[in-house]
Amino acid sequence: MHETKPQLTATDFPRIRRRSLQTLQMNLGYLCNIACTHCHVAAGPKRTELMDRDTIELAIAFLRAHHIQTLDVTGGSPEMNPHFRDLVRSARAMGVHVMDRCNPTILNEPGYEWVANFLAAQQVEVIASLPCYTEETVDRQRGKSVFQRSIAALKTLNGLGYGRPGSGLALNLVYNPAGPQLPPAQQALEADYRQHLRDEHGIEFNRLFTLANMPIKRFGSILLSKHQFGDYMTLLKNAYRPDNLADVMCRDLVSVDWRGHVYDCDFNQMLEMPLGAAGEGATHLRDLLDADLANTPIRVADHCYGCTAGQGSSCGGALSGAA
Repeated sequence: MHETKPQLTATDFPRIRRRSLQTLQMNLGYLCNIACTHCHVAAGPKRTELMDRDTIELAIAFLRAHHIQTLDVTGGSPEMNPHFRDLVRSARAMGVHVMDRCNPTILNEPGYEWVANFLAAQQVEVIASLPCYTEETVDRQRGKSVFQRSIAALKTLNGLGYGRPGSGLALNLVYNPAGPQLPPAQQALEADYRQHLRDEHGIEFNRLFTLANMPIKRFGSILLSKHQFGDYMTLLKNAYRPDNLADVMCRDLVSVDWRGHVYDCDFNQMLEMPLGAAGEGATHLRDLLDADLANTPIRVADHCYGCTAGQGSSCGGALSGAA
């Protein structure tokens, strides 16, 4: 795999600082039952990195110490971590809102049939990857039969109340472009998704999040191998909108990797750019139990243009109405 970090660290991206901490994002490991071409984590079935029990317990203590409002759980497929259920139960018992960034095919993976009912019982918000509403595009990005398996999983979630008015069970979908382009306008694409999935499959959902592909890990490596990296970075920089800076996810969030090391965001995690000044080494979650992170500087590099280009892109989708 081609390394993209050397292409990104010399940057003119604006310096920004953190606000108060609202969200703890945890990457429970890089193990996944599928391997997607756009995956900025390079997750897959052969990855072995998984967060251990001690780190899970430390994260629970961190949630309590900092009065965290939202736990954002990701991977890989986070449900494949053997401690996933204990983490979710503990967070929900504290009144923390839990979001599961879910590859929907995990719901019909042998051995994981428990996932859907567990998520519903714990009232976990599901953020499900579905990079297109057509079978050909999804299978090209994510693998053979992934689309049909995803549709079956979304129907299961709908059957439990997810995406249905008044259920309190939020089902949000995630779109990623197939290649080195910016995502289309989120509101218009959401309407297309809603009509197509309802008419063709009877599926309901709450919101669609459009995310730009980050020029790092697997996707960045593909760009380099196809000699498209420079053009993609030019696209991102030319579409930069400074008003998006106010709402980028790193303002209110920290990201924790499977070892317990802390980063300003999931993308910095993948680039091994830990929280704190460059050259200081990794910061561990245990070192931040009593720390006040408000107004501390956020490490930036050229990949940050991916969050601020056009309508913007964050964990919650577009940041503005501009395409």
